[in-house]
Amino acid sequence: MATQGKTANARAGKYISQLEGYKAFIPEPLPPRPNIKMDRELSLLLSETDQALARLDGMTTLLPDPDFFVSMYIRQEAILSSQIEGTQSTLDDLLKYELEGQKRGTPFDVYEVFNHVRAMNYGLERLKALPLSLRLIREIHKTLMEGVRGGDKTPGDFRHTQNWIGPKGCSIRDATFVPPPINDMNSALDNLETFLHDNATYPVLIHCGLAHAQFETIHPFLDGNGRVGRLLITFLLCERGILAMPLLYLSHYLKRNKQEYYDRLMEIRNKGDWEGWLKFFLSGVKDVSIQAKETSKKILDLQRDCRQLVHQKIGNSTLAFKLIDYLFEQPFLNSKKTQESLECSSAASINLLNKFVDLGLLDELTGAKRYRFYRFSKYVDLFRA
Repeated sequence: MATQGKTANARAGKYISQLEGYKAFIPEPLPPRPNIKMDRELSLLLSETDQALARLDGMTTLLPDPDFFVSMYIRQEAILSSQIEGTQSTLDDLLKYELEGQKRGTPFDVYEVFNHVRAMNYGLERLKALPLSLRLIREIHKTLMEGVRGGDKTPGDFRHTQNWIGPKGCSIRDATFVPPPINDMNSALDNLETFLHDNATYPVLIHCGLAHAQFETIHPFLDGNGRVGRLLITFLLCERGILAMPLLYLSHYLKRNKQEYYDRLMEIRNKGDWEGWLKFFLSGVKDVSIQAKETSKKILDLQRDCRQLVHQKIGNSTLAFKLIDYLFEQPFLNSKKTQESLECSSAASINLLNKFVDLGLLDELTGAKRYRFYRFSKYVDLFRA
């Protein structure tokens, strides 16, 4: 029989010794008991974060076509969330892959990032018909993991064997953290699903922070838990109507504070410090909300400047203005894609692309006479920054 291990605080759960010689963590159900202590610092931070998110969400009413801009936010979140897990692909790699498909020399991990984009878009579409649930979480995981590293680890299925977290190659006995065994995992998942539908106990952002941390503690998949857990944050905010569009890329903050991110999650498990985690989480949402709002304003300014420049130098060209709009949707392009998008001749697309290069709106990246490749660098650089 498994025996209980000692822990400094059992508020979030307890470590239980297993017959195989390791201790697994069994989480307590949500919401936490005793309740979250909303001290002055946490209350003020919650208010400031709510305001920052509201201002960010308000930007969607100013964007001429939010769907075009949102695609870049989704791509950037995919890049950063995947980089937390060790991928090296960049935004340029992803955009080039979307344009050209698989080519010789394409970084292998760009497929993981591309799947992350697919999983985000899939989840947002499914939320229109299906509430956030264990079923949807499995579907998202399947989309995320198909055909990539970890794709052999039952995509779309919760694990049927024990997993653990620790240095590469370590045994379960030397693990940093061992999530709950299967029976306890299933019980914890049932509770998490109930909590996901709880609209009354806590404000949305507190609810969101608790759900993310609990999901990471349960660690229900053999691979991809971190990425799914971070997707869960965006889906919760959109499902609850806090964000009309997924303009938030929290992984920027989590990547920059990666060690503290992991430490805060462990402080919940070891000391029951939900409040410390929530302060860290809310600080991140607030920071990236402010940054994303500033980025959105810069996007609007850039679009206005581009249209003014084209009007002055090219004139009232319908094709030229259509190309500007297309660049904010697809900032990497070639003549063929431009021709298809603008529904014009090959000669017209090449002529227009050359004019945009001369105006400094596009960078030609190959230096070749044929099969040229262009980047809307001023736009891409807003997200790189």
